[in-house]
Parts: sequence; C-alpha cells; structure tokens
Amino acid sequence: MIVDSYGRGVSYLRISVTDRCNLNCFYCRDSRCIKFIPHENILRYEEMLRIVSAAKSIGITKVRLTGGEPFARKGILSFIEMIRYDHPEMDMRVTTNGTMLPGKLDAAKRKGLKHLNISLDTLDRKKYEKITGRDLFPRVMETIHEALDLEFRVKINAVALKGINDDELPAFVQMAEDYPLDVRFIEFMPVGGKTMWNQDFHWPSKDILAEAEELTRLEPATQKNKTSGPAQLFSLPEGKGRLGVISPLSNHFCNECNRLRVTPDGRLRTCLFSDKEYRLRGLLRSQKISQARFTRVLELAGKNKPMGYKLLREHQEKQESVCQKIMSAIGG
Repeated sequence: MIVDSYGRGVSYLRISVTDRCNLNCFYCRDSRCIKFIPHENILRYEEMLRIVSAAKSIGITKVRLTGGEPFARKGILSFIEMIRYDHPEMDMRVTTNGTMLPGKLDAAKRKGLKHLNISLDTLDRKKYEKITGRDLFPRVMETIHEALDLEFRVKINAVALKGINDDELPAFVQMAEDYPLDVRFIEFMPVGGKTMWNQDFHWPSKDILAEAEELTRLEPATQKNKTSGPAQLFSLPEGKGRLGVISPLSNHFCNECNRLRVTPDGRLRTCLFSDKEYRLRGLLRSQKISQARFTRVLELAGKNKPMGYKLLREHQEKQESVCQKIMSAIGG
C-alpha cells in the first residue's frame, strides 16, 4: 500500500466516468456556465480499467464509480462487468442520483454491483425539483425501493443545507428507522469557482446530531478499516437503518484520508481541495508508457498527497472557493 508523507495509507480510488448529469443541482454547478468535457478527452473504459489494474497493484482495494451521473454514460453496466471480471476481489461501488436506474438494477446486480450510494437531498417532491431542476423525485424513490428489494447495500447521501432541508431531519430519521439503509448528511463544501456556497447554507454536523438525538437514540456504529470513508455513523436501536454525518468543514478528517480521485478526462487528484492534478490520459494513450511505468506515476502522486484542511482554511479566510473545478467535473 502507498503511504504518504503524513503516514496515511492509500487504499481507495474514485473514478468519475463522466461529467454529464441529467440534473442541475444548484450547489453543484452554475447552469449558466456549464462546459462539458469534449468527448474525445473523456477516458475510454479500457483506459479506466488500466487505472483500476494499476491501483490494485499498489494496494488499492476499493473503487467507486462516480460522475456527473455515471448511468448517463452509455455502456456503464458493461464497464462494471469488466471490473468485476478482471478484479473479482475489488470492493466496487457506485454513487448515483438514482433517476436513471428504475428497471436496470436487476441487470446491474447480475453484472456484479452490490453497493449503491444514492444522492437525495430532500424527501419533498416540489423541493426536489427546485434543488435539481427536474421533477424526478418519484424515480429516485422507485430506485431506492427496488434496490432494497434486490438486497443492495444502500446509502442515501444528502447535502446538508441550512434553510433548505434542515426542516426535514425528522423525515430523514424516520426513513433510516423504517428501512435497512444508511442516511448520511454531508456538509456543503465551497468547491468550484462558481459555487453557490455561502456561510448561510452551513448546517454543521454537530447541530444535525444534536437535533437527531432529540428524535431518537443514537449509538456510535462506526467501525473503521483501511478502506472506510469519512462518515461518522450511528445505529438507531429502534429502527432498521443508520444515521451518519460527513463533516469536511466543521470537523475535518484529513488525517484519515485514504483516497485518490480520477476525473473523467484522466486527471489524477490526490486531494479534493487541491487543484493540483497529474495528467494520466496522455500516458494511457502513449505506446511508449508501460503499465509498470504508469503504475509508478500513481504511486509517486499518492505519496505526495497534501493535507486538505490547510488549503480549506486558507481559502475560507479569503471567502473564496477552495478549488476552481466544479464538483461534477471532479467526481466528488
């Protein structure tokens, strides 16, 4: 396993398969300034598979496919099957908005997918349309119920937005009590040069947990391992699921960061908050670069991961975005 200069092991890779998305969530990108990556600059699935193979050889055991919306890209189910066939032991997961999955989950499961993170910021249909720009809330709920029926491991990711969805905490807690899934609130981050982030939207994790404890009992359930994500999770003794928070602003977890990110156009980012990128696409498309040499690039980049909270702190003091690239072009 790669160990960086801060002693952190790298075991988790996130690959964004596309920057395209059928939603237009206001906190993700500015609809007036959308510029998609040209098709010829998007990595081919075979190139992404080479990245997964290289990652495996340096100790990475978990890969997550993200977007944009991964299911907006043609052939995604075949790519999932490719990863499962070549690397059956890899812990493979997908983050999706869930709007394009009704009727496809049975096929996805046959291809080897078992875990889904579904983005859902509200349980109110009208509010969903305001947040995302599309009236697709019923399709997301259909996906959730279908996934549970097929025994997928389901996690719901809700961006915590003060003044927008903080009044829905009781409904989200009830969801976690009624169904065997994780409901996780993620603090809104000032990522992207044209982000809509401002301090008024900040709903701190500690406030979420304090309010949740007035609704139900919370018992710490987080069991960290080398591929664990940053969520702080709590069991609900009187329910079937769990409640969690992810707090990059109020209580950073940089000391435990174990991940690398690859953008749709083949740029390796070792920290979400840093605009420093390593260009992989040219290496992947060059006949002069062997797989061993390419793997060495990943290894050296991983060893030089920065401490993201320091970058965040500097930018917060200046009241500006922590990085210029928007979240949909990074992959979260």
